[in-house]
Amino acid sequence: MSLPTTPSQTVGPFFAIGICRRAAHELVRDGFPLCGRLLDGDGAPVPDGVVELWSATARTWGRCGTDRDGRFAFIVAKPPAAAGEAPRYDVLVFARGLLRHQLTRVYFPDEDEANAADPVLSSLDPATGATLVAAADGDGLRFDIRMQGDSQTVFFA
Repeated sequence: MSLPTTPSQTVGPFFAIGICRRAAHELVRDGFPLCGRLLDGDGAPVPDGVVELWSATARTWGRCGTDRDGRFAFIVAKPPAAAGEAPRYDVLVFARGLLRHQLTRVYFPDEDEANAADPVLSSLDPATGATLVAAADGDGLRFDIRMQGDSQTVFFA
């Protein structure tokens, strides 16, 4: 006898359910944009992914579905740093082909001293650690997430 499969046994995409498709998800009212693209191993956009930002120190989170060009956007403020760490957001990525979400981080480019002292960021090779630091982009920040390939974003277990 064969049992029917369930979403937990199959690969999506199931991400359109409950996803807000606004231009930018606001974590704060008076913040700045943190935008980027979710890209696959060939550098092509992932149009049906979901990116979540979490901050334990600011007690805030947001979720944004990617558009057809893989773009996501949030309105954020820099969260306070935990003791001995640099300010950051934890990032969860959900996308087709993934049986489990992927966890990464985004650090701020204007925190050189704190980033250098952060125990996780400083433990990485500088070239791979650089994939976790957003880039200044006008009045906001840009953070592209590359799932595989050249300049792959660092993900954590």
